[in-house]
Amino acid sequence: MSIYRKIIFTQLSDNLLTEEFSDPNKASEQQWKIRDHCDKERVMIKAVIFDFGGVIAEEGFREGLMSIAKKKNLDEQSFFRTAEEIIYKTGYVIGKAKEKVFWETLFKETGIKEDYRHLRIEILRRFVLRTEMLLLAEKLRNQGLVAALLTDQTNWLDEINGKKPFYNRFDYIINSYVLGKSKRDPSVFRDAARIIGIMPHLTLFVDDNVQNIKRASEAGMRTIHFTGIEDFKAQLEKEL
Repeated sequence: MSIYRKIIFTQLSDNLLTEEFSDPNKASEQQWKIRDHCDKERVMIKAVIFDFGGVIAEEGFREGLMSIAKKKNLDEQSFFRTAEEIIYKTGYVIGKAKEKVFWETLFKETGIKEDYRHLRIEILRRFVLRTEMLLLAEKLRNQGLVAALLTDQTNWLDEINGKKPFYNRFDYIINSYVLGKSKRDPSVFRDAARIIGIMPHLTLFVDDNVQNIKRASEAGMRTIHFTGIEDFKAQLEKEL
């Protein structure tokens, strides 16, 4: 296990915690609720949590699956939705099933017959890192903020990092495959806040999935729905 995967189980040093609670892991639910209802505009954010695919990198999962569907003369949107549900249903995205189980289930439901080791390449090669977003994350860290990833990913994330390292650009890598919980579970946002040691109302969450944005907001986080780099930069400036 790499240091960046281990780090999701550790806590930041005390000087990065909020002054109200010396240990967010021990804060009561009532204390969390009180802090969540405080005026978000009167305090500056201390952390930014980014999604991976669609924010820090191109959305390789969706684009790769659509490419596979097109080559197989299947409806692209339908194929993607089927694969998306399977990755959650099988438990692959939260580390409860092996990759082979995901592909075998997908093949069974769609009728595809091929060596999955060839098809996975179609997905992995489309997770192209966005240099400008990585530089922004690094800039935030230089300004004293915590930069983290919270992503519904699999063992693929380590493979992508192995080929083109980016883990070192972040303080925390929170991968659903390692954590055992995805962003479809609303409690994961509170978990993420506890992991990085920053209260939700001091944390900005960035994702291209509007449902994830809604769940993060309900957990007390500030949010930006990512639709493009320039729009994100403009919205981020208002939060800093």
